[in-house]
Amino acid sequence: MDNINELSSSLSFSSSSYLSNGSSSNHVSASASASSQPAPSFEHYLSLSKLSDNLKKLLLDHEYDYSDAEIVVEGNTVGVNRCILASQSQFFQDLFRKGSDDAKKEGKPRYLMSELVPNGRVGYEAFKVFLNYLYTGKLNPSPGEVSTCVDDRCPHDACGPAISYAVELMYASSTFQMKELVQLVQRHLSNFVEKALVEDVIPILVAAFHCQLDQLLSHCIQRVARSDLDNVAIEKELPHEVSNDIKLIRLKHQEMEPVEDKRIRSIHKALDSDDVELVGLLLKESDITLDEAYALHYAVAYCDPKVVKEVLGLGKANPNLRNSRGHTVLHVAARRKLPSVLVPLLKWGASASETTLDGQTSVAICRRLTRPKDFLENTQTGQESNKDRMCIDLLEREMQRNSISGNMSIISEEIADDLHVRLDYLEDRVAFARLLFPAETKLAKEMADTHSTSVYSGLTASRGSSGNLREVDLNETPSGRTKRLQTRVQALLNTVEMGRRFFPNCSEVLDKFLDDELDMADFILEKGTPEEQRTKRTRFLELKEDVQQAFYKDVAEQNRSASSFSSSCSSSPKVGVNRKVRKRR
Repeated sequence: MDNINELSSSLSFSSSSYLSNGSSSNHVSASASASSQPAPSFEHYLSLSKLSDNLKKLLLDHEYDYSDAEIVVEGNTVGVNRCILASQSQFFQDLFRKGSDDAKKEGKPRYLMSELVPNGRVGYEAFKVFLNYLYTGKLNPSPGEVSTCVDDRCPHDACGPAISYAVELMYASSTFQMKELVQLVQRHLSNFVEKALVEDVIPILVAAFHCQLDQLLSHCIQRVARSDLDNVAIEKELPHEVSNDIKLIRLKHQEMEPVEDKRIRSIHKALDSDDVELVGLLLKESDITLDEAYALHYAVAYCDPKVVKEVLGLGKANPNLRNSRGHTVLHVAARRKLPSVLVPLLKWGASASETTLDGQTSVAICRRLTRPKDFLENTQTGQESNKDRMCIDLLEREMQRNSISGNMSIISEEIADDLHVRLDYLEDRVAFARLLFPAETKLAKEMADTHSTSVYSGLTASRGSSGNLREVDLNETPSGRTKRLQTRVQALLNTVEMGRRFFPNCSEVLDKFLDDELDMADFILEKGTPEEQRTKRTRFLELKEDVQQAFYKDVAEQNRSASSFSSSCSSSPKVGVNRKVRKRR
């Protein structure tokens, strides 16, 4: 994005004469005779600037809406002036001469962008920038809402949205035959090729192929050929001619071509056909496993979400398996950004804290592929939920849960006393939360789905009253007792997690209070001398006031979160906070 912005100012009125000619041959002849012509005067540039500003009014000022045709882009209707478009572009001249299907209907002729650009995609913002360039000869800065991502650590010099926006601008420039703009955008796409992840080079390569940009295409092919991108992805995502070229280049640098396992190809074909039953039969007939075929990786990347669930249901795939590139299944799923794929993986134990070889978590991958426009999109009643924000929320929630709870596989090996220490802390925390803001705690409990667990015991019940978790059942095995305590700990952790997510300021006040008190049992208001009880009540009232103020702050932040994010386009919710559990004295 920044690369395009840096040169946008240089592409101004000096190119207006080229645009008005509408053909590269006129431009070449003009350049050849430029040396024999006097340099344009300052008044000449002023007149061009005034003309540009006047034409811009046709796009921006509703009082000057004299459009006589419409182009529909992403559901938005954009009015255009056919005389201007036809004078600048041979494509539009031929299009308007031919007319449209709506030509005989009342009103303005209407064209669909999806039909004008069949081999690629041109978004609304990219088309508006292109249209402004066509009218005025000036290239506007890239709109941040579609050319940056929502990862505040990203420089936005080669992330997914930055590349997608430039690719859209290339499709518009190439299809509508604006050769000077094609050359400019091509240079910036070429700069992306070496900076970007190889997965993000794929859309550049495909655009170069369809737009017949041989130099850019060759650059992309060389980058992909020397990368570690597997042949399966190359075959699935690239045109057949291009994938063959890449395989030939790789073959030249190898002593012998690797033999493709036909069993793996058969499993992948069965997945393409949504036939998981056939996959099971293939596994029985051969000695290959789902993991050896990277079948779950394949299903997550290319198959219907229901196929992913069915493959997981076979119970033979490791949800945390890394492929040859060091990517887990969740890393692959994060690029696809479908909640219906992420949820079953998380339920089957896929770890959100795993990182790629370059240190990216699944939520970081998802954020670097998400535009602020999509993240901030409001969902109307009756419409599908915002999938981009939902995916990020799902992964961040899982990261937060891991941060709070720690590695549960380690907890399962702890002795019962250590579980009691953890249980003490969590019981106290939830009990104080219920005491200070019961409605919010109830909401957190409902979202955490902990109704199936035992009733919260509170401060006193957790330490010896009848019927609580600490009672010793002589018929209960040690492993059974440990499992029971683990279930209780996890239920409490889920509730605490939801509280942190939706009421972070309240949680922060409560955390500080619990950290300051060495023994919660000693804080029971009815215990101690009258003087100690008065001190405790004073401290409790102060705590209640602090929590009330924190709650108001939480509500205010939630109300303005979307608008504040829109202004910064880079804010990111905190991932959870690791809590230290201290042993009782």
